Formats: sequence, structure tokens, C-alpha cells
Amino acid sequence: MKWLYGFLCLFFLILFHEFGHFIAAILFGVKVESFSVGMGPVLFHKRIKGTDFRFSLLPIGGYCGMKGENEYKKAIEENLPEIPASPDSLYGVHPLKRALIGFAGPFFNFLLAVIFSSLIALIGYEYQTYSNKILLAEDLNIVSSLAAKNGGIKSGDRILQINDKKVSDFSEIFSEVAIRPDEDISVLVERDGQELTFTIHTDLDKESGSGKIGIAADTSEVITKHTEKYNFFTAIPKGFSDTFNNLYVTIKSIKILFKGIDITNAVSGPARVTELLGSSIKEGFSYSAKSGILSILSLMSLVSLSLFIMNLLPVPLLDGGLILIAIIEWITRKKIKPKIQYYIQFIGIAFIALLFIISLTSDITYFIRQEKIK
Repeated sequence: MKWLYGFLCLFFLILFHEFGHFIAAILFGVKVESFSVGMGPVLFHKRIKGTDFRFSLLPIGGYCGMKGENEYKKAIEENLPEIPASPDSLYGVHPLKRALIGFAGPFFNFLLAVIFSSLIALIGYEYQTYSNKILLAEDLNIVSSLAAKNGGIKSGDRILQINDKKVSDFSEIFSEVAIRPDEDISVLVERDGQELTFTIHTDLDKESGSGKIGIAADTSEVITKHTEKYNFFTAIPKGFSDTFNNLYVTIKSIKILFKGIDITNAVSGPARVTELLGSSIKEGFSYSAKSGILSILSLMSLVSLSLFIMNLLPVPLLDGGLILIAIIEWITRKKIKPKIQYYIQFIGIAFIALLFIISLTSDITYFIRQEKIK
């Protein structure tokens, strides 16, 4: 059942992405020849105002078929100097309009992430965590980083602030350290009634790609916290704020991939994302309906934001590639020759193939590890 939950969530996120392209294409005068809910063989369809709306067999997203989007293939086959395009086709509109059509899909994923985050702020929730009193991992015979110890922190210290961010519990401490691997951080602690500041250089956990300093929570101090509950008008700005913060963390995480971490553990493919979505939803609803809803909203917000970033990569076959070519044509005021676009496609195919191999290897490794744990 968890796989079904995961598939349905991904199906919705991808379909909403394609709906963004659909809306933008209509707004900018490009004819949408087909719009499908699902992929594969068409089960039934109906033509409305020139668009063939389809319901297809496989629930793995959908597609928005715009007029002329594959015309470059015809130009290559016939060795034409430019892509033939009518005024209502993708390559017939102004390059900026084409770029905005390409951007609309990822943008809808970004909006969806904001909506989910706003709903979380509107609903509010409580969670259990540990206090900000910490213990050194070494004192617990845990093999970890020695950064905190070498920097002057001791077991029993209460961490009050990391850089400019005040922290009041261990989950906040963990989050602040995790997003700052291989960095100098300023840590304000309380010790015996005195406030002391230490500079600590975090270590990079090459398994997860996160930062660590070799501390653990004092599990004798369990606390229950309630998030602030926002009204409708304040939840929306909070949703934007949280989404931009998550965007910053996600982009920063991508940069960490080039620091020699275990990429098969840090990168998730579609199978693992589906399993993660399904498991989180199933586990959340096992506690309560509210917990299940919050699990769905939180994880789908992050996945939707990841789709926003991934699709904006300036790589052919992705929306970012379409946007890049359109912007180049707008700046130079010259159409890129079909043959050049054709050769660029090979770069895109190679990149996508590499991502596929990495994500597939990651998924296989992950599921093998899970079976061994069982």
C-alpha cells in the first residue's frame, strides 16, 4: 500500500508541473495539441477547444503536447537552416514567451511547495524532542567527530546559539549543524551559569553529506514543543519564507555532492523517493489523521521543490535547456541552427543517462541495505 501512496503523490506533482506548461502555453498563444493525465496507452480522450484531453493507462505523471515542439527533428532530417514554425507553435512565438512556457512547469512545482508549507503553518503541530543540553559523543563511546571536543565544548553544556541562529532544542541544533558541513561555526553555550563562545570547524559526514561535530542529545530531558499556529493571511508569507529556506538548503546540498561524499547514499532515485513518500504517509497516518496529513504536506513540499530545481538545470531535454536556448536566441536575436540543437541534445542525453545510472545505483544499494537490516 505504501508504494501506491508514493506513486499517487509523484503522479500529482508531475501532473501539476505539466499543468503549468499548459496554462503558460495557452496564455502565450501556443496551441496545446494534447494534454494527458497519465502516460502510455490512451484509455479514453475528448477534444475540447482544439486540445485532445487524454486519460492514459500508467499513473506516472502526464504530458503537455504543444504544437511544433518536435519540429527541430524535421528540420534536421530535411537539413533546413532553421526550425519551421507557425505563429501558434512553440518555436513560432517570441523566445521570451518560449522561455516562460518552459519556466512555468518548474514554477508550478515551486508554488505547490509554497502551498504545502503554508498549509503546515496554518494547521500547526506539536513534536517531541530533547533539550539543548548536549553530551559529547566520545563520552558515550560513540565513534563520531571530535570537532566539538577539540573546539572546547564539554558534556553538560547547553547550546544557545549557532552563528546568528538561536536554538532551544536538540532538533534545532542538529538542523543548524547538518546544513553546514566543513565550515567554521560560532557556538554560544551556557556552562555553570556563564555564556561562552567557541569557534568549531564542522566535519563532513561522507555517508549523508551533512555536517557533524560529535555531540549527542541528553536523552534525560525530553520536551514537547508546539509550533506557532498562523492564520490564513500570515500562513502564506510563512509558506514562502520556509520554501525559500528549503530552497537555499537544497541548493547548498547539491554543492556538497562535489566534496567526495557517498553519492549512492546521498542521492535518491524515483523508486526510493516513491518508497520514502509512501512510508512517511503510512507511518504518519498510523499515529493520527493530522500527523498523516502533515507528513504528506511536508515531504511533498520538499519533493516538489526538488523537481523545481532539477527541471531548471540548463540541460537539453529538461525545461532548463529550453529556457537557455530561448534566452540565447533572445539576446543574440538569431535562431540557433537545428543541427547545433541536435548536437546539444547528445550532451543532455549523456547527462540524463548519468543521473539515471547514479539514481538507479543509489536505489538498488539502498534497498539491498534495507533487506540486510531486516
